[in-house]
Amino acid sequence: MRKIIFATRNEGKLKEVRELLKDLNFEVLSLKEAGLQTDIKEDGTTFEENAIIKARTIVELSGEIALADDSGLEIDYLNKAPGVYSARFLGETTSYDIKNQYILDKLKNVPTEKRGARFVCVIACVLPDGQTRTERAVIEGQIAENIAGTNGFGYDPIFYVPEFSCTTAELTMEQKNKISHRAKALNQIKPFLQELEKSWNRKY
Repeated sequence: MRKIIFATRNEGKLKEVRELLKDLNFEVLSLKEAGLQTDIKEDGTTFEENAIIKARTIVELSGEIALADDSGLEIDYLNKAPGVYSARFLGETTSYDIKNQYILDKLKNVPTEKRGARFVCVIACVLPDGQTRTERAVIEGQIAENIAGTNGFGYDPIFYVPEFSCTTAELTMEQKNKISHRAKALNQIKPFLQELEKSWNRKY
């Protein structure tokens, strides 16, 4: 079975990705499972640049197909911060409990109509021959009044989805994989992976 290395050490994210790609005949590995210990410097200024940087680094180190995502939370009231710096917001080692509470404090007493926010995700796929493909997707919502839910990770407990009247951390995995920014981006890049699979099968 051909391998795809997904550039993450985040078990929650890996679980989502595996669920979404389970119908493909690829073995999806995390950086840890692939034995890669590298620290990738994400110095791009856009989600696309950072996703490509991560995926290309993994291809160079492993020679395998690489998938990487760069995702983040854009909050309109904070001029779209934290944006591409979402993972490093308030410091890379700062817990999301602290980050989420900080954001809620910043938006205290801000009316609903000014709490607009979105999760953005760009997925990059880089092949060993250098071929590169990216897909971008978003989910629109707003910053919740309070932290709620334990099913997600990161900023999920403060991202409220009016359609479901709850945060993304309160959604089931099945619900989240239908509407999330990462699910949408992965589904958009899936046809590219399916063509790779067909091409691989024709060769072997």
